[in-house]
Amino acid sequence: MPKKLLLLPPLSACSAFRAPGARPAAAPAMNAARTGYRVFSANSTAACTELAKRITERLGAELGKSVVYQETNGETRVEIKESVRGQDIFIIQTIPRDVNTAVMELLIMAYALKTSCARNIIGVIPYFPYSKQSKMRKRGSIVCKLLASMLAKAGLTHIITMDLHQKEIQGFFSFPVDNLRASPFLLQYIQEEIPNYRNAVIVAKSPDAAKRAQSYAERLRLGLAVIHGEAQCTELDMDDGRHSPPMVKNATVHPGLELPLMMAKEKPPITVVGDVGGRIAIIVDDIIDDVESFVAAAEILKERGAYKIYVMATHGILSADAPRLIEESSIDEVVVTNTVPHEVQKLQCPKIKTVDISLILSEAIRRIHNGESMAYLFRNITVDD
Repeated sequence: MPKKLLLLPPLSACSAFRAPGARPAAAPAMNAARTGYRVFSANSTAACTELAKRITERLGAELGKSVVYQETNGETRVEIKESVRGQDIFIIQTIPRDVNTAVMELLIMAYALKTSCARNIIGVIPYFPYSKQSKMRKRGSIVCKLLASMLAKAGLTHIITMDLHQKEIQGFFSFPVDNLRASPFLLQYIQEEIPNYRNAVIVAKSPDAAKRAQSYAERLRLGLAVIHGEAQCTELDMDDGRHSPPMVKNATVHPGLELPLMMAKEKPPITVVGDVGGRIAIIVDDIIDDVESFVAAAEILKERGAYKIYVMATHGILSADAPRLIEESSIDEVVVTNTVPHEVQKLQCPKIKTVDISLILSEAIRRIHNGESMAYLFRNITVDD
């Protein structure tokens, strides 16, 4: 019978065959995850990349190479110009006036990075859009929850944001959300930039903002005042679905069924609860968008004897004619952070001042990438902050 030949694998491919005394070769690191990270900006305009550049400077990193632009037909196109395989990717997206375009830029970039095999995709969204649409109103929809689902579907695995309009929004997401606070930076501004701040009183322009104002007052050891009355228009006064479907005259009612009638709301005359006479009034809130309510509050505080009025908020959206209204009002200064680009508004109104929050965002990025605890960034933060 013919002998069968035994075929052996090449020496380089078989660990059993090696020269006497030679060390075994290390196994090839196939598909090993790289430990690097990259920071990208989801918007190519100069105003929106300003915050991204500040963050990368603090991290000692370079901004990732990408191109984001609008085609002639209005479609958004994103091109990633470098390898991101196996890396932690942080997408910084500030929300300009064109909110919907900014959302699409973020979604398309996240999906492009997902299909490029990025290990983790973390969205850094200082001001989360549609955060005011987080409750059901009549036959509307909870748009904020829809956006959270879209971000997860696009490939995001984590979000860093700041001062969500409602903290319950974190429950809309299927992945971790770090809701940072800007209050330490605003408190520092009060202590360092407002002369004689010990003679100030913290003001809530509506009862809804009372918890935030109380937090500021307790940390600064100052008094508290609350504006309440018919001149205020808050979200709680809007239809939220409890009167839907609308009441119809001569509606058919089940015999014997008599439901108690809800009494209509009637606001009392406008009142300032607290003493502001001869003091500095500091109005605090999370968002300054349409400024009519802030201007009205400033007028009331002037009538009650406040001699200087500041408005402080995290997000300075400052829509429509906000710069002009602020310039013509009794407000002496509006202080906001750079979570939202507002350079144009500052040129129109010198009363607007900016506080930089890139320090806490860069530290959050560093800690998430290194797997460190985020507790340090929430020191002394309570549920009401």
